[in-house]
Amino acid sequence: MYNYPFGTYVLKTTNSGVDWIRYQQPEENIFSQCIVFLDSLNGWMGGKPTPIVRTTDGGKTWRNAEIDSSTFSTFPVFDIKFYNDKYGYACGGSVDCCGIMWWTNNGGNYWYVIDTPAVAIDPINQLHLIDSIHVLGAGGDYESTGYGVEIIRTSDGGLNWEFAHIGIAGAAWDIDFRTNKEAWAPLGGEEKLIYSLDSGKTWSQILTPDSSAIFELTFPDSLYGIGVGNRGAIIKYKPDSTSDIVDEDKLFAKGFKLEQNYPNPFNPITTISYSIPKDEFVKLVIYNLLGEEIKVLINQFQRSGDHQVYFDSQTLSGGVYFYSLKTWEYISTKKMILMK
Repeated sequence: MYNYPFGTYVLKTTNSGVDWIRYQQPEENIFSQCIVFLDSLNGWMGGKPTPIVRTTDGGKTWRNAEIDSSTFSTFPVFDIKFYNDKYGYACGGSVDCCGIMWWTNNGGNYWYVIDTPAVAIDPINQLHLIDSIHVLGAGGDYESTGYGVEIIRTSDGGLNWEFAHIGIAGAAWDIDFRTNKEAWAPLGGEEKLIYSLDSGKTWSQILTPDSSAIFELTFPDSLYGIGVGNRGAIIKYKPDSTSDIVDEDKLFAKGFKLEQNYPNPFNPITTISYSIPKDEFVKLVIYNLLGEEIKVLINQFQRSGDHQVYFDSQTLSGGVYFYSLKTWEYISTKKMILMK
């Protein structure tokens, strides 16, 4: 969106994206990187050196938003999200310095810098608003010598924040949830995606299809997702099942295979078979319908080839369960039915 050192260009469409008009912002020293509209008139852009600018006339004119005078208030903004017409958050920061959060409780008329002892080490690139008080942010340091992917979250509207590096190299450039518990984030030039099955508490990683460098990722609903990146790369997530937990066999990592358990339905013992094309660390887990972990069947390094695991469900009640196979670059989940 920004074109250094000549300022910001904005693209506008009035016919659902068929045609686009490009115009340059009159302020040459403002470089914006994100834009969001609450309605046809009110919108915000984030960037540097003025972190947030706003429009009230559909983008015809823009002016500086009112922000408090905190030490960090003028740091670059990379993302702005509104939960409703009252509550909104923004994030940004500077590499090797800090990650900064802003918030508003009056529809963007005034923005506050969140003063927290858990300021991130590197920028927060994107936010996901679960509701007005539960927010998850993702970012990190893309340099090889950096700390890697970082996740920051609040459960009380920003009064307190939990911050952690998750032990994965790179930086998360975007974040979105496919379901209430399943989150995904692209790592750009690392050519990987990371995913979480527990609302962002723990993360695993897989390679992107065709080694694509993906920077933007969105799920309009639980069944469809799309990612875009360098050199026009587009990846598409389209599961074959209508289940909340899906099988990604056809989307990622050729050579891996998770079979349907047999027998299915079963009582009380069933066999789960899978194949891995190379020596890998493997985790095989049973989940209930709420996405809660019921039993870990395998959590160890295994040799390549075909494998079988017997699952004894004597302590469980009848119903629908899921089993998920996860490795360094692969995840697949299938449904099974316990009859009692």
